[in-house]
Amino acid sequence: MAWRCWARAWGPRPHRLTVLLEQRQGFRRARARPEEPPAAAAAEARPGPPPPRRSLCPPPPPTRAGRPSPRRLVKPLLFAVGFTGSAFGSAAIWQYESLKSRVQTYFEEARADWLDKIRPQKRGDFRKQVNSWWNNLTEGQRTVTGIIAANVFVFCLWRLPGMRRIMFTYFTSDPSSRALCSPMLLSTFSHFSLFHMAANMYVLWSFSSSIVSLLGCEQFIAVYLSAGVISTFVSYVAKMATGRFEPSLGASGAIMTVLAAVCTKMPEAKLAIIFLPMFTFTAGNALKAIIAFDTAGLALGWRLFDHAAHLGGALFGMWYVTYGHELIWKNREPLVKAWHEMRTKTTGKGGGGRSN
Repeated sequence: MAWRCWARAWGPRPHRLTVLLEQRQGFRRARARPEEPPAAAAAEARPGPPPPRRSLCPPPPPTRAGRPSPRRLVKPLLFAVGFTGSAFGSAAIWQYESLKSRVQTYFEEARADWLDKIRPQKRGDFRKQVNSWWNNLTEGQRTVTGIIAANVFVFCLWRLPGMRRIMFTYFTSDPSSRALCSPMLLSTFSHFSLFHMAANMYVLWSFSSSIVSLLGCEQFIAVYLSAGVISTFVSYVAKMATGRFEPSLGASGAIMTVLAAVCTKMPEAKLAIIFLPMFTFTAGNALKAIIAFDTAGLALGWRLFDHAAHLGGALFGMWYVTYGHELIWKNREPLVKAWHEMRTKTTGKGGGGRSN
């Protein structure tokens, strides 16, 4: 998943947009030995040069020969459906518990001594400075901090030589690989290049305030994780259909969902390329251009980017903010009600035991 961009919109929260292309690494053809005639040199069976690889992805280990069966897509499909349902169900319960905790905290602070609130803070305390920095962040920035930390941790694992085979198996997605389901999620947090990771995380940080203000913290996490799995499954389908099997990694699919969701809800927002701020365009036109580019790349077989994953993420983002929010998130009441009843029964039993 190689498409990387960042955008700055002139409005309440400006964004910047730029496109970063991966580099290809070429190979020189070996010279023919002078002592051999051309006919003998042509008749000699020599292996060809290795295919060029993308610089943002490490060289893959040897894979098994033969094209995998399309039946291998059944298990990833079931995993994508099950994981998406679990993500939104967990987010609904998380929101319930978060609201309950906020209410309890409010009443506890109301009963606290007012002197503790006006007591001056110590100067030079590192912990106080960190708390001050954290409190000055927006809710969206605080939400994506954990995602960025997870990406940095996985990036550090790529630097360990002993972890390289494990990282290829579980942190790169490929339908011909031994592992199919877990890489659909783990590859979303996987970056081999520092520039690759920095660009992706900058995009996520830039759009975090807008997307969290639209969806809320809990719903955003569910959408982001589901987008990573769904975009990877779309990549699986495209690779299986075209027969071009190569590992993919990165957060582009999930970030495309964030971009598409923001551009769909705010199509008139003004965007500009970071190095060319004098040229402006609307978010709606930018989204159309991105979809057209990835569609052409998928149809023409361009191999610079994982265009199928980009399209899968963008289409999922557009669909969710248009229809998915009404169909999924607003119908979470039965689950939350069942969870509330279960929690009430559990609390009642515990309270009765303590009163005796």
